Amino acid sequence: MEPQSGYTYANWQRGFGDFHSVPDSTSLRLMSCHNKTATVMCDIYDDKGNEHILVPYAPRSILRKQIEAASKLSCKVLSASELEYYTYENSYHDAHAKNYEKSKLKLLGDYLEDYHLLQAAREEKYTEAFRHHLKTSSIPVKNSKGEAGIRQHKLNIKFSDIISMADWHATYKQCLKEVGDQLDASVTFMAKPFIDTVGSGCHIHLSMVNVSDGKNAFTADGNSTDSNDKFTPLFKHFLAGWLKYTPDVMVFYAPTINSYKLTAAFRIVGKGQSTRTECRLPGSDCNICLAFAVSLAVGLRGIADQLEPPPIFEGDIYQAKEVSQASRTLKEAIRVFENSNFVREAFSGDVVNHYLNFYRLEQAAFEKSVTDWERHRYLEQI
Repeated sequence: MEPQSGYTYANWQRGFGDFHSVPDSTSLRLMSCHNKTATVMCDIYDDKGNEHILVPYAPRSILRKQIEAASKLSCKVLSASELEYYTYENSYHDAHAKNYEKSKLKLLGDYLEDYHLLQAAREEKYTEAFRHHLKTSSIPVKNSKGEAGIRQHKLNIKFSDIISMADWHATYKQCLKEVGDQLDASVTFMAKPFIDTVGSGCHIHLSMVNVSDGKNAFTADGNSTDSNDKFTPLFKHFLAGWLKYTPDVMVFYAPTINSYKLTAAFRIVGKGQSTRTECRLPGSDCNICLAFAVSLAVGLRGIADQLEPPPIFEGDIYQAKEVSQASRTLKEAIRVFENSNFVREAFSGDVVNHYLNFYRLEQAAFEKSVTDWERHRYLEQI
C-alpha cells in the first residue's frame, strides 16, 4: 500500500506524523502459529494540544464511539461474525506467479460441499490446523463446515461482546492466512473470487442485553403466540433503523468493487434469549470494526427516532420484486454515502470525508484499469 493524496488528516503536507499505539490488554493473546509470539490490539491516539485523544478516523475508534452510545441505553451489545472463505492448494507466491488465473489454481474438490462429510474431511489438512491454532490462541471456535462453493468453508467463533468479537475476527483472518501460507496454501477472503463461484460473506449477528439483569433486550417476556408480540419495541425500532439507513452506510459493508457481486438480506433468527438480527450484506472483505460500527449506528438511530419496521417478508427472497435494495455498485454506494445527512450526524463530517476519499480512490483505480473482460470482449472483435 502506498500513501495516497486527498486526506486532510494523514497527508504529505502534515508529513505523515507518528501516532501513539496504546495496547488493549484485554486483547493480549498468544499466536500459536508462530514461535514465542503474542499479539495485542491497540487503540490509536494523537496529541491535540495538551490532550491525548483517540484518532477519530481509526475503525476501532469509530466502533468504540457507537458502543458508548449503546451503553447510554443501559445495554451491552453482543455480536458474532460468520466468515466464509476459499482455500487454494497454491501458495500465495505461486498463485501470484500464475496471475491468479482460476484454471491454474488447484482446488481440493470437484463438487459443492455444503454439509458433505467426505468432502469436508478432505479439507481437514487445513481446517483442523486453523481450528487448532485459533483455539490455542484463546479464540473460542464454535464449529466449521463446508459451504456452498467448491472448496469454500466457514469457521464460526462464539458470540461475544462486540469489541472482543471484532478483535477475534481480525485475528482469525490473519491466523488463517498465515497458517495457510505455512502449509503452502492460499486463503482468500475476497467477496467473489471468480464469476462462476459462490460469493463469500460475513454475516453479522447482533443483539443487545440489559446491563441490569443480562436478559435479551430484543425479546419480550410472556406466553403470547402472536409473532408480533415476541419482540420488544426497542428491537423493532433497532431493526427499522437498520433497514432504513443501510443504503446510506453500504460502503462500510461493501468497501471494494468486488463486494457488490453478492446477493444478501436481513433475517431475524433465534428465539427467546437468543433472538437476534442477522445482516447478510457484508462480504468477507469488510473491515469488521466499520461494519459493526454502522450496524450499531443505524439501529441506535432507529431507536432514537422510534421507527417501525415493515412487515416481515416470508418466502423466496431471491424472487421478491417488492423488497427494496441497497446499492448494486461501489460507485452508487459512494454517492448515497456522500449525500447522507445521517452518516454525517452519526460519524462526523471529517470522518465521512476521510472515508469518501478512500472509496473514491478505490473506484478511480478500478476505472483506470484494463480488465480481462475488456480484452476478451474487444481485443479481436472491436
